[in-house]
Amino acid sequence: MDSPAIVRHISLADFRNYEHLEVSLEPGISSFVGRNGQGKTNLIEAVVYLSTLGSHRVASDAPLVRRGTERALIRADVVRDDRSLQVEVEITAGKANRARINKSPVPRTREILGIVRTVVFAPEDLALVKGDPAERRRFLDDLLVQRHPRLAGTRADYDRLLKQRNALLKSAGAARRTNPQDVTRTLEVWDDQIASLGAEITVSRRELADLLRPRAASAYAELIDSGDTIDFDYETSVPHLATTDIVAAREGLLAAMAERRRDELDRGVTLVGPHRDDLLLTLGPAPVKGYASHGESWSAALSLRLACYDLLTEEAAPPVLVLDDVFAELDASRRAHLAGRVAQAPQVLITAAVAEDVPALLEGARFDVMDGTVERCG
Repeated sequence: MDSPAIVRHISLADFRNYEHLEVSLEPGISSFVGRNGQGKTNLIEAVVYLSTLGSHRVASDAPLVRRGTERALIRADVVRDDRSLQVEVEITAGKANRARINKSPVPRTREILGIVRTVVFAPEDLALVKGDPAERRRFLDDLLVQRHPRLAGTRADYDRLLKQRNALLKSAGAARRTNPQDVTRTLEVWDDQIASLGAEITVSRRELADLLRPRAASAYAELIDSGDTIDFDYETSVPHLATTDIVAAREGLLAAMAERRRDELDRGVTLVGPHRDDLLLTLGPAPVKGYASHGESWSAALSLRLACYDLLTEEAAPPVLVLDDVFAELDASRRAHLAGRVAQAPQVLITAAVAEDVPALLEGARFDVMDGTVERCG
């Protein structure tokens, strides 16, 4: 197993409410304590961004850039196997971001993926079980990219082609009345490209779901003694496309697009592909969404995150664990269980409104956060 990457230092410039910040970190547990709105979550959000090139709180980059400025900078010094790396990303709202490794620019921002890996526990996790399918697709994709950074390019290419194909479908609705054959030929070219990328995403997600399933079931059984078992199934927009063969998945997507051509032209939108898939969660015979209690929903969300941590740890090395104001949301038993599971992790970053929210088992370095300043206690 590889040695875990440890974030030794984090530097921020014009990120969220931080005009400038320098914080040195250590292996083990670090807690950031402060009232809401002081910036503690902003700090760990920056670490998460380096691992996924996205925030765990918002969908776009614009809120990450401090108001009144044009760009934000995140820089981290990382140590792995006695080797030091400096990784940084410059976020410019509305424009392409830029990244550097050891102060040298890289051609594509996504080349920094894999240097820092994180698993995040946060209040927003309830959206994994109660929210829209997009939340669960993002959950799978973020984990896929941490395991296989090259898939970030596949996902970006798919999203780009999807937007272009949707634009074509909107404009082709009227054109098909006069030149139906031209419209069909043009769409077939796009179909071939998007089906190839979509098949890789679909198969990768299905394989990931299969890996997570037993780990999530085990974690859920430890969290709650209800007799029910958590399970999930990756549901595609193509009926019966239950395959882990990329060629078969591609052919299935192509056939489905041809079958739904009229519907897509009528509606001006792509109706087939991984952008319309879902991860269906169940407890016993019933779906989690709409049927599970609040406690069961929290346990389901936690079990998914614990499954991510276990999988990443087994495959390579433990990721940085980020516990973002999560203990205040948990009852005593779940709080104790989560603390016990993560206490020995190589690096844990915790945020809390008050010090009492941090379990005694997770005492370590403590930082007070107030109005955009971070000071270590003791």
